[in-house]
Amino acid sequence: MTEPAPTPKAIACADLRRAILLLEIAPGTPLDEAGLCTRYGMSRTPLREVMQQLAGEGYIAQRQNRGAQVSDMSHKTLRDFFLAAPMIYGAVLQLAATNATPQQLRDLKAAQRDFRAALAAEDVADRTLANDRFHRVTGEMADNLYLLPSFHRLLIDHARIGMTFFRAHSETRAETLSEAARQHDAMIAAIETRDPTAAATLAQAHWALSRDEIERFVMPQGLDAPLGTVPRTAAQ
Repeated sequence: MTEPAPTPKAIACADLRRAILLLEIAPGTPLDEAGLCTRYGMSRTPLREVMQQLAGEGYIAQRQNRGAQVSDMSHKTLRDFFLAAPMIYGAVLQLAATNATPQQLRDLKAAQRDFRAALAAEDVADRTLANDRFHRVTGEMADNLYLLPSFHRLLIDHARIGMTFFRAHSETRAETLSEAARQHDAMIAAIETRDPTAAATLAQAHWALSRDEIERFVMPQGLDAPLGTVPRTAAQ
């Protein structure tokens, strides 16, 4: 049997998720509902259902009487990202090692193959999407009602920041990406052997690996104030 064709709503959701993750639509950009209706051949009612779904997933924010906009990346959201990421990644990997199903392991290995292929091809968009998929599968493995919404929101900003991280122009950064791929392999092994302690340790190492690159994205060159602080001259 052939798969049924995707509905306009499904196409719109997938397109908008991808465009937001890849920064094709910038953070904070208002979304033109009339233009999206025309683009996807749907009326306002199904489009607003799409907007509600994307808002629930953390891709967009719906503002009263002002329409929807892409979720912002303000100083506060980035500061919160830095504070929450190591805790959330560690908890997700621990639960993944406890709860993963055989099919989810196959999905994770497939995402890792895609990630390595994108690294070899030096395709920034594919690297970002494959990495996002890899970590989303670990979230599916964790299967925690309270943890997943925060994890999914975290991954949106991690992917958007990753559009910078995955542009490996230097030899050092290319080696960092290779190490990230090796850590993915080690995570798969820890999950497969049901070792939550090793999985959590790997999550922390994986975060530490990418933290310096993320800070370069957040902090302009030459500005060395810790994230979340106010320079003395600005506070006076």
